[in-house]
Amino acid sequence: MAYSFNLFLTLFLTFSMAFLAMAGPLNSPSTLATRLQLDNENNCWESLFELQSCSGEAILFFLNGETYLGSNCCRAIRIIQRECWPAMMGSLGFTEQEGDILFGYCDASDEDDGTNAQTLPLPSPTPIEG
Repeated sequence: MAYSFNLFLTLFLTFSMAFLAMAGPLNSPSTLATRLQLDNENNCWESLFELQSCSGEAILFFLNGETYLGSNCCRAIRIIQRECWPAMMGSLGFTEQEGDILFGYCDASDEDDGTNAQTLPLPSPTPIEG
């Protein structure tokens, strides 16, 4: 009984190794950089990290409504909204509407005079009835 078990185990391992040795590489290897589009010119991930570093400016923008968003911050917002996935801003805690407001501010300040120093007052929030 032990002999047949050893024979079976030996044959099983031999065939398993043979099949593993025959396995070749994938036809279309896809690197992590390719899947994440890190080699893309628009550099979505770099813009997301840039926006993360200036998220304090964006938070103050919503708190007092008249703050300055730096050119790097606006550049990151424009790239994310135009060339990437606008939902990426949600990973930093911004809603889709807040992302649209930031994008509109940056576009307006960029179109006016080429600087991002313009301040736009935010509309006053409507009270929630409950």
